[in-house]
Amino acid sequence: MVIDTCMDHVPERLYDDEEMLNGFLNCISQESGYKAYVGSTAGGARQMILEKPEGLANLNYVDGEYSLKVKLDAMDECGVDAGIIKIPCWQEWLDIKTCRMVNDDAAVMCAESDGRLYALAAVPPWDEEENYKELERCVNELGMCGVQLACHYGERYLDDPIFRPFLSRVNEMKLPVYVRHTPLPADWKHIVDYNNVRRTLGRVVDQSIAVGRELFCGMFDELPDLRFVHTILGGNWYSVAASMIPARSSRAESMERLESDSREKILEYLDKNIFFEATHPSTLGKDQLESAVRICGADHILFGSSFPVFHGWMGDGVRMINSLDISEEEKQLILGGNAERVFLGQ
Repeated sequence: MVIDTCMDHVPERLYDDEEMLNGFLNCISQESGYKAYVGSTAGGARQMILEKPEGLANLNYVDGEYSLKVKLDAMDECGVDAGIIKIPCWQEWLDIKTCRMVNDDAAVMCAESDGRLYALAAVPPWDEEENYKELERCVNELGMCGVQLACHYGERYLDDPIFRPFLSRVNEMKLPVYVRHTPLPADWKHIVDYNNVRRTLGRVVDQSIAVGRELFCGMFDELPDLRFVHTILGGNWYSVAASMIPARSSRAESMERLESDSREKILEYLDKNIFFEATHPSTLGKDQLESAVRICGADHILFGSSFPVFHGWMGDGVRMINSLDISEEEKQLILGGNAERVFLGQ
């Protein structure tokens, strides 16, 4: 079974529902530096645009691209059996009222998909009772298969103690956490000047910072049942893993410049608590993906397309995974087996 773990969901009625649209537009504080507004594409379609700094676009949600029919038609064309839908990058700001509307809308789409779509709960990760009630409603009443979080909120990454009560509840519920990249890392000023650097490297840096902070803060000792699935291969974590968790030097050194005593613990966290989504894998390249499989393990990598950011990414992604010089068993784990185990409990 092929499962796309990264299918973007924006409510179809967003542009026509004033309450919901205002919920999206007004949840972003002026202090964040982001500007959100509704504009048009060159072809005249409505789109929601997010800029930071003003004048430089980071997100575009185009009206008409997020319907159930568009999703199912693409899945049929690309040989994808099931998909997991979530809000793309906006969960950093959504308030609880807007989250409820988004969750209800996603649940309806899943119910109408004939069992092909599953959803993740959008819930603000603050220690407030109404957030916990919404999380439980999403799981127990709406049948959602996990919770989605941004990898940072403002300047706070998920290792920050402010999130520990919420993550403790998630740990108790044994829910998988999909950790979505945000448009830019908390420290962003040297990334924004060039379009491709801003819209690609910004997300990669954001994820790698998040994974590193989670691994070294010790949170998984306190919350051992947390399972985080990080997008974009955790900011290409495989490329820095060896240098970030070095073995002790073979000889006595004049000083210890890198911590090595935590190596076994970090490796344990990577085995039990951290998974990586190969987001739009056709853009990553065959060599990079095969390296990621060797270093991270095929049992820790999931396939996601970010559909419909580029419609071609879904089919191209499936073909890319199938082209890798790895075993058929490893391909099946990446294309669907890991998603079944992590998100669907199978």
